[in-house]
Amino acid sequence: MLALRKRRAKDIAAEIGMTEANLSLLRTGKVKGIRFETLEAICKALACQPGDLLEYGADGADGDA
Repeated sequence: MLALRKRRAKDIAAEIGMTEANLSLLRTGKVKGIRFETLEAICKALACQPGDLLEYGADGADGDA
């Protein structure tokens, strides 16, 4: 979405009040969850829907799907 909107992660992070490091963790999928407020702020900044940013992927590590 950043590339489609021609936006830089640094600018989005500043706009929504998040550190670049935390935004980077979100972008790389290294977090287990995200607050709805944060997701809303990112969607507003990028003019997109949550489904444009999120992808479901069952990890299967504990057998749950």
